Amino acid sequence: MKARIPGAGKGGNMMKKLQQMQEDMAKIQEEVENSEFSASVGGGAVEITVNGKHEVLKIDLNPDVVDPDDIDMLEDLLIAAFNESIRKASEAMEKGMSQAQGGLSIPGLM
Repeated sequence: MKARIPGAGKGGNMMKKLQQMQEDMAKIQEEVENSEFSASVGGGAVEITVNGKHEVLKIDLNPDVVDPDDIDMLEDLLIAAFNESIRKASEAMEKGMSQAQGGLSIPGLM
């Protein structure tokens, strides 16, 4: 008769769960990186679209916002739109990673 060791086999199950979580996280990361996130500011005067890698894909400017005598306002609108679109992309990545972890807390992993 073999002696049964309490907890034996649980390590393999945990490794499978961790491997599945890692695969889910990689899939989510790829999905978010390939997604687009837009932010519009100034009542639609400026809109910036970025991808999940925080790369700018598109900038739309309303011609009325381009005032050679007030470049500072345009610069401020561009910064605001860029920062908001990046925030949206980062938020989507964090949400996706949190879902993939399923409440599992692993030190050093987010």
